[in-house]
Amino acid sequence: MKYVSTLLLLLISVVSCKKTINTEVKTPEKVVYDVVFREGLAGKYEKSYTGNNSMHYYYTYTDRGRGPEFEEDLTLNAKGYITTQTVTGVNYLKDSIHEFFKSNKNSATWLNPRGETKGDFYGDALYFRYEGSPAIYEILANLLLGAEDKKIHLFPKGEIELVTNTSITLSNNTVLNLLMIKGLDMNPTYLWMIDNEMVAKISGNLHIIRTDLKAFRLEMKEIQDTLEDEYLASLAKKLTHNIDTVIIKNVDVFTAQGTVLKHQDVVVNGDIIQSINNTNNATNSNLKVIDGTGKTLMPGMFDMHTHNTKFRGMLHIAGGVTSVRDMANNKQLKTLNNQFTSNEIIGPRIVTFCGIIDGDGPYANQRNVVSSLEEGLSEIQEYKDLGYEQIKLYSSIRPEWVEPLTKRAHKLGMRVSGHIPAFMTATQAINQGYNEIQHMNMVFLNFMSDTIDTRTPLRHTMSAYHGVDIDLQSKDYINFIKLLKDKNIRIDPTVAIFENMFVSVKGEPSPTYDAILERLPLLNQRDYYSGGLPKSGEKVARYKGSFQKMLDVVLDLYNNDIEVVAGTDGLPGFLFHRELELYVQAGIPIPEVLKIATIKSAEMTGVSDLYGSIEVGKKANLVLIDGHPINHISDIRNVEWTMQNGHLFYSKTLYEAMGIKP
Repeated sequence: MKYVSTLLLLLISVVSCKKTINTEVKTPEKVVYDVVFREGLAGKYEKSYTGNNSMHYYYTYTDRGRGPEFEEDLTLNAKGYITTQTVTGVNYLKDSIHEFFKSNKNSATWLNPRGETKGDFYGDALYFRYEGSPAIYEILANLLLGAEDKKIHLFPKGEIELVTNTSITLSNNTVLNLLMIKGLDMNPTYLWMIDNEMVAKISGNLHIIRTDLKAFRLEMKEIQDTLEDEYLASLAKKLTHNIDTVIIKNVDVFTAQGTVLKHQDVVVNGDIIQSINNTNNATNSNLKVIDGTGKTLMPGMFDMHTHNTKFRGMLHIAGGVTSVRDMANNKQLKTLNNQFTSNEIIGPRIVTFCGIIDGDGPYANQRNVVSSLEEGLSEIQEYKDLGYEQIKLYSSIRPEWVEPLTKRAHKLGMRVSGHIPAFMTATQAINQGYNEIQHMNMVFLNFMSDTIDTRTPLRHTMSAYHGVDIDLQSKDYINFIKLLKDKNIRIDPTVAIFENMFVSVKGEPSPTYDAILERLPLLNQRDYYSGGLPKSGEKVARYKGSFQKMLDVVLDLYNNDIEVVAGTDGLPGFLFHRELELYVQAGIPIPEVLKIATIKSAEMTGVSDLYGSIEVGKKANLVLIDGHPINHISDIRNVEWTMQNGHLFYSKTLYEAMGIKP
């Protein structure tokens, strides 16, 4: 880190001069970009000039049988704003897309998943499409560079700000500018520019890079990573409140037994719970006092299915989640956990490290892919040496590899879980050594066929269409439940993501996110109008019925004393709250759902001696809820603050830092 920071001091200077937009087209050339996903070449992005201020774009990439493909045409006015635009193709889930924007004098008409709309338009605000190519980012960058106050208005509402513009010289002496933009997304948007052309956009696992610079992509990523870390470290310093000794007075305390102790005074000394007593009027004047009247003190909660990044950490903490299982990531995950636990970057404690292994092939996960059993066995040993506790097998693993892989993992003291590999059933995977199954759709497929290619989107569409027909009184189902009990198999349902896939309708707010939609930045709002899996006709009712059947199975698992964990596999915090709401909707009593989110998860992950309940001597990983979730589960969303490792974090300020309305 010190070396990179020193290098950046030599390479970076901040650019403050005003940039003039040049929208003149010089040559009708085609500009080609690679699209890299999870470090594999996954697609391409092409830009062609079709006339004065008019361009055509093509964009596609693939991800295990999913991925978008767009054709896009647009025209700019003299100020650099879009005046006409059309987008056609398919989105990430292969649903058809047709959008347009067209303006005439002082009005505009636009069509997107929410329908067709008309309004006043004066050519001085940027229409931002729902789905489309990366073209919009280049246009946005040039508008921001040309704005005196480094801000532009979006149409029909919204504002975007250019926060930093950093000049960077690569090792081959190429000079670029890296822009950091806020207002579009919860995370800052980073764009790499040369003059008025975007040459790269690096975001998480998805990288778009002009082909002549592809050899320098990882160098650019390293520089951007360092700047991102410095930004997040500055937020941690700003948003962290250190505590010495504090008393939370007159608060209701949720217990490990699923009850509530009313009107308690809880004293925290550093990061330890020092005492819990009935409230009284006497207060040590040396203590910081927090009034807990009418509020509930919860243990820090556990999200049992996450894929962590440095930008997701604050969302967990803002939502009251202080501990997580990471269910597949890169092999540098320990470094991220160290950043979280040291509060260099705000984030939860990772209590379980799960290494992923997938087989090679056209639908491979593109992370830790092996082409032979021997390579898979070697990967398990490497994960063990790194300190990982669990192995997750993925959909392209060969069925004949499962038993020897699980035997090796078990010999090393590691649990095995995952997707059900293609052309296997859950029953077969369990009998060959699985300890846990990720995702309710993988359970559903057990009752359909052992010939389904679960590497492809069939794992979603088959369970969506046929899940409604599963009979919970059938012999096959009852035998499967007995197998789960006999072998002590854990189920990780992640039902909230299936609500979004199966139930949501294009153009309408997804029921999964409806409660928070208006609080989110623009692009995050747009994500939740897409409608999930393509569906029409009888599929609408069948998909909805299949989701209800998922909830029925969750309740049946609970009633049969089979371990169910609460995990998201998606948007941290908010999606976790929805997962808990859905368990209650399924019929599990609220106190039991809150125990699943706290003490039971702590027990499953082996940390209940310090975490998961509010008891004297345990770690003060605490969450103050404005309300009483034991009576109304949705009160779990009302997190006032989260406490961990001797630090206090106010949810309101964490959300505001991410562009989320409190």
